[in-house]
Amino acid sequence: MYWAAAKLLISAGIITFASWLSNKKPELAGFIIALPLTSLLALAFSYAQHQDAESSVRFAKSILVAVPLSLTFFIPFLLAQKLPVGFWGLYALGIALLVIGYFTHVFLMKHIA
Repeated sequence: MYWAAAKLLISAGIITFASWLSNKKPELAGFIIALPLTSLLALAFSYAQHQDAESSVRFAKSILVAVPLSLTFFIPFLLAQKLPVGFWGLYALGIALLVIGYFTHVFLMKHIA
């Protein structure tokens, strides 16, 4: 129980700090969020909890494949000036691209792992 609470507090602390910082220094907050902190923490927490190196390696491979696919969420924002939609439209398009990315991830992981 304490382990779950510690993981929750560390993860929430990073997200809360970056969210707070985003108004004061958006570039720094973006850089912090772009760091693979979540992946680093999740891999370490997973291995510490399960002590299964093979599973941790599969987890790391999955993250490596997923990261570039997850970046597709930002494509509509990159094209915001050319797309005739507001923020929520851009957000919805990004979510749609994430769904496509997820199924691409599932396909790729069947052939990699």
